Amino acid sequence: MSVINLNENNFEEEVLKSEKTVLIDFWASWCGPCRMMSPVIDSIAEEMKDDVKVCKINIDEQQNLAVKYNVMSIPTFVVIKGGKEVGRSIGVQDKSEIIGMIK
Repeated sequence: MSVINLNENNFEEEVLKSEKTVLIDFWASWCGPCRMMSPVIDSIAEEMKDDVKVCKINIDEQQNLAVKYNVMSIPTFVVIKGGKEVGRSIGVQDKSEIIGMIK
């Protein structure tokens, strides 16, 4: 399963109504640390595909969602379970740290 690109049209269905835990990567194309994290996020999406839905939000294209989740700097990683935020981290992270936050 690949990473899902979120927008205001699919956000409720893909995130808030998801049976699985959701990891959201708030990013932008001009953000160097975001580009560094992209392969890490892709590998988490592949390894944890049975348990976790991995999504990305481009903050330049989806500013309302960035504001809604109070994203002040990127990359920001948010974990949602049952429609509620249960974890958040900002900046470049080790893969193990992100997986730990998901679990």
